[in-house]
Amino acid sequence: MIHADLVQQAILWLKRYGCGVILSEQACASGEMPDAIGWKRACHSVLIECKISRADFLADKEKPFRQKSELGLGSERFYLSPPRLLRTEELPAGWGLLECSRNKVVNIHPAARNLRTATGFRHEMNLLLASLRRVEIRIEPQTITEFLKWKNRMLDYNGGSLPEGITRAEQEPNCFLHPPTEN
Repeated sequence: MIHADLVQQAILWLKRYGCGVILSEQACASGEMPDAIGWKRACHSVLIECKISRADFLADKEKPFRQKSELGLGSERFYLSPPRLLRTEELPAGWGLLECSRNKVVNIHPAARNLRTATGFRHEMNLLLASLRRVEIRIEPQTITEFLKWKNRMLDYNGGSLPEGITRAEQEPNCFLHPPTEN
C-alpha cells in the first residue's frame, strides 16, 4: 500500500462519514497540507492524516501545527494507517485512529469532536478560499458566480425548462445552506 492509496481511502471514508465538501493535499496559510479534510453540517470539519510508516508518523509530531494543536485544522482529527502500525496510546490528545486493510477502513479509536480552535477555523477558511481561487483561475474568464449559475443559462436556452435529470438550483439538497445545528 502506498500513500496515495491511503489518501483515496480517506476521501471515500469522509464521504461515507457524511462530509459533503472534501479536499485533499491542498495547502493553507498555516503550512498545513492535510491529506484529506472534509466538512459536514454546521462547518464541522474532519481531518485525516495518512501514515504508511512509523518514521512518517514520528516526523509528523514535529510539525508546528502538531506541537501547538490550537493551530491545527479539524474539529475531529484522525490518523489513517495500515493495521497495527500505530497504537492508540501514542496518538496526540483527542486524535482518533483509522486503519485500512484490503480497501476497508475501520475506526479503531474515535476522535474528540471539539479540537478546532478559532485559529484553526481561520486556517480552514483560508484553505477553502485558496481552493476556490484555484477553481476560479481555471474557469476564467468566467467567475465562480457565473459558473454556478450555469443552470440559469440552460433555462434561458431551453425556453424555461431544464433538461431531464437536472434539478433546479433552489431544489438541490445542500445541507450547507441550512442553519447550523449541533452534530
